[in-house]
Amino acid sequence: MGLREVESTLPPGFRFYPSDQELVCHYLFKKVTNARTSDGTMVEVDLHTREPWELPEVAKLSDNEWYFFSFRDRKYATGLRTNRATKSGYWKATGKDRMVFKPKTRTIVGMRKTLVFYSGRAPNGIKTSWVMHEFRLENPHTPPKEDWVLCRVFHKKRRGIGLFQPAGEQRAAGRWQHQQLQPLTTTTD
Repeated sequence: MGLREVESTLPPGFRFYPSDQELVCHYLFKKVTNARTSDGTMVEVDLHTREPWELPEVAKLSDNEWYFFSFRDRKYATGLRTNRATKSGYWKATGKDRMVFKPKTRTIVGMRKTLVFYSGRAPNGIKTSWVMHEFRLENPHTPPKEDWVLCRVFHKKRRGIGLFQPAGEQRAAGRWQHQQLQPLTTTTD
């Protein structure tokens, strides 16, 4: 049973919209400790063999949102760097990691890393509208035996809806040049 089917069994007005704390404390913690979670809510996806637009339907919650577990692949066998490359692009971390706190004790239980998908190869990749929040358990005293993460992937809607729209973007000399926003013109006859 996929996420859509689980959500369709909820009473009217209820939906699957977990907080960061619920994702880490309930779903990810139970996955890492091999505890039983709600059957069929989250699936395992090998993120490195799939492009964002190829994510399985069973992990899809809405038109542009997916939730799943993924095992972090190491770039080097003895190193700590994570391999986030796919066939046609790569996931690049952006911003700083956010702490996820346990609600009752206010202790850090996990971290949320925000990544953006770039098509092509670094450093000349082209930024796309695909965004991923990667949740991991945070325990400073012991290294993880099972390096599972929980991923929330979504496709951001384009800007420019309303009275203004982007006049265009041009790539020149390896850098994006953003033009000023231009008002929509209407013709009257």
